[in-house]
Amino acid sequence: MSRPPASQALARFKVLDLTRVRAGPTCVRQLADWGADVIKIEMPDDDGGMGGPRDGPDFQNLHRNKRSMTLDLKNPQGVEIFRALVKRSDVVVENFRPDVKFRLGIDYESLKPINKRLVYASISGFGQDGPYRDRPGFDQIAQGMGGLMSITGLPGQGPVRVGIPVADLGAGIFAATGILIALLEREVSGEGQWVRSSLLQAQIQLLDFQAARWLIGHEVPPQAGNDHPTSIPTGVFPTSDGHINIAAAGSHIYKRFCEAIGAPQLIDHPDYKTDKLRSQNRAGMNKAIGDITRHKSSREWIDILNKAGVPCGPIYKMDEVFADEQVKHLGMAAGVHHPRLGDIEVVNQAVELSRTPSGIRYATPDKGEHTDEVLGELGFDAAAIGELRKQKVV
Repeated sequence: MSRPPASQALARFKVLDLTRVRAGPTCVRQLADWGADVIKIEMPDDDGGMGGPRDGPDFQNLHRNKRSMTLDLKNPQGVEIFRALVKRSDVVVENFRPDVKFRLGIDYESLKPINKRLVYASISGFGQDGPYRDRPGFDQIAQGMGGLMSITGLPGQGPVRVGIPVADLGAGIFAATGILIALLEREVSGEGQWVRSSLLQAQIQLLDFQAARWLIGHEVPPQAGNDHPTSIPTGVFPTSDGHINIAAAGSHIYKRFCEAIGAPQLIDHPDYKTDKLRSQNRAGMNKAIGDITRHKSSREWIDILNKAGVPCGPIYKMDEVFADEQVKHLGMAAGVHHPRLGDIEVVNQAVELSRTPSGIRYATPDKGEHTDEVLGELGFDAAAIGELRKQKVV
């Protein structure tokens, strides 16, 4: 490969990307942005799954920093080429239904004999085994089965999905973490292993303290709307020109908050003077706070509360997010040049490394853009590549 890596952090690793839709591409994006040589393998007659058109925002955001080749894995020749790539690679990532890789003969146990150092990652809807193994997985299904929809939304509203595919994203990020752990362990053992994650597992782990409320306290968490389930007052409060978030839980912050808004009487109010009482009487307390906050603008309250050391913040629409001075400072909109779309921006990584930062160096490739290049690295000459195209192997 002649092009420089996006980052030096993972530049020594080669990754074969068999993923589609979102959870798998999210996983591989973590590796590509940190410099791994990712080869996205696409079926010649496949549209790449969900993610919208290839030049659309979603697809462009998911598949940057990769190379793309087409390869028919239903063709024996295609499988042989894939196996040749596996010999030279460190990681394979797939998110087929669990049975597909076995039918194609590209499962971990089939590939392990040709590369014992291979780290093979599988992402599925419900796991690689168990009673739901063969069910198709989808983010919203996992949000429902994983309990998230039962705790999201206003009390009594009924189940509400979260506005992002949190189970997909979580499974992808957890799988990437598993891959990195396996690569670190390989330095000791000299062997790879099979890394597995699923949307359902990811969604349940992301429940975190809400799940622990049931597992340890045997409490079924209800919907709490914009209020924090356990830390009160934390929620959305009206202002003269909109709403803001305020997090004033805990006796010290609550005292500073009451003083900052000019309501010292709320500090020792018999209904609100302890954490427990504030939780029990949150509706009345929220109304008392809202009756005060609605008389100043959001900007005024944010200035007042920040000066008092009370956590607070605006509630942005998406355009306002990326206009914020701190978001700009953090560089969360990363620029990249696309040959057709021109200069575009994608969402940057949320982790910073001081010596080997991530990079967004390459826009999402066209389908099969690097097929000849990758085959050339395997030793195929122009005539052989032409014959593969003629036979529709690539």
